[in-house]
Amino acid sequence: MASTENMALNLKIWRQKNCSSEGKLVDYRVENVSPEQSFLEMIDVLNEQLVRKGEDPIAFDHDCREGICGMCSMVIDGKAHGGFKNTTTCQVHMRLYKDGDTIVIEPFRASAFPVIKDLTVDRTSIDKVMAAGGYVSANTGNAPDGNAIPIPKPVADEAMDAAACIGCGACVASCPNGSGMLFMSAKISQLALLPQGKPEAPRRALNMVYTHDSLGFGNCSTHGECEATCPKGISIEHISRTNREYVKAAFTYHEKKNAGGAS
Repeated sequence: MASTENMALNLKIWRQKNCSSEGKLVDYRVENVSPEQSFLEMIDVLNEQLVRKGEDPIAFDHDCREGICGMCSMVIDGKAHGGFKNTTTCQVHMRLYKDGDTIVIEPFRASAFPVIKDLTVDRTSIDKVMAAGGYVSANTGNAPDGNAIPIPKPVADEAMDAAACIGCGACVASCPNGSGMLFMSAKISQLALLPQGKPEAPRRALNMVYTHDSLGFGNCSTHGECEATCPKGISIEHISRTNREYVKAAFTYHEKKNAGGAS
């Protein structure tokens, strides 16, 4: 049974003024931490202490604090979001720790995610990959009837599982190569499975993979850590589908160009 008494924790937090300056781990001690507080609330308590002392508070990303937005990008004790199964940083509660524990907190580290300040990184690259093709551009008009396009339930379920990706970038921070393949494959797979996404599937696969590679993301080597730390449990099976979609698209576009059907 978890303790209900308040705790004192020793924190080692990465402090870095900006992307061009050197950073380092700085020791902090935070008192009176309630086991019912979330991890971000614990950081809030520390920041209040720092502000009262006239010190610079720790910069970190957050928004919904409900496990939806994916903004709370922290590496806790060497694992993205703390490594707790299907859990974002904002969903981590301090009851998972004991009084006197030492916790190391760092930003997501990847070539595609330069540090802005402290624990905040620039994840614009994720948005650029999404903008390269993670959508359906056809004008669909009014919402169709629910059964107008029959989709087998297993296919719909798999598409919905892929759509659960929140684009937090934990897969990138966990991958030894800094690959964003799990995020990208979830978006490609989601639409490749559904009839609404099939007309643009070849262009989507080519554009998203090209953008992914050009922004400094590494290659996938099937390490599997991305799936293990993904807060939404996205399967690496979607990476296999993306590889198939990409190869198929490359051959399709090559044939169209030879036949004069594509510019």
